[in-house]
Amino acid sequence: MFDNHARVRVQQLFEMAEIFGFESRNRYRVLDDRQRPLAYAAEQGSGLFGTLSRQLFGHWRRFDIHLFSPERQPLLTAHHPFRWWLQRLEVSEASGRKLGAVQQRFALLHRRFNIEDERGRVLMTVASPLWRLWTFPVQRQGREVARISKRWSGGLTELFTDKDNFVVEYSDPALDNRSRSLLLMATLFIDLQYFENKAGD
Repeated sequence: MFDNHARVRVQQLFEMAEIFGFESRNRYRVLDDRQRPLAYAAEQGSGLFGTLSRQLFGHWRRFDIHLFSPERQPLLTAHHPFRWWLQRLEVSEASGRKLGAVQQRFALLHRRFNIEDERGRVLMTVASPLWRLWTFPVQRQGREVARISKRWSGGLTELFTDKDNFVVEYSDPALDNRSRSLLLMATLFIDLQYFENKAGD
């Protein structure tokens, strides 16, 4: 899916309601370096319950995110169960076959989580210190193989909305498609865990 790309960009799509502090369903587009669309992602769950859950429970809420191609073909599904502690995002292929997960880990001075395979074995780790708020280096066996970075979206955008921009750099060309896909979904996990709800702050 992303094997031929050393770097992809993830842009959150703007929702007018966010200016007024109202959390709407999150939507993203994934672009290559030439700004060509590679995929789209959208949070599922509309209706009254979904709306109330977003307003009341924020990133603790239960939700699903679907990733699909520009031709609207389903690619991946990510499920986030309701949790108060140590958040988790479970990733599956469109066929339903489990691909792996992003699992938050306890840390005092870091934002730490693991990238796991379908059996729960750790494939990669992420540990971003508090003094590097927007940078998330990804390591495998002690060596950096990728990096997820949040990019500045502009003063008013950062202040009043949740419209965030990220770059995923796959520095290790040996990363397979599963690892690249899990890192892309980890980018959405990072956004929802650490950068959502600015409008209501």
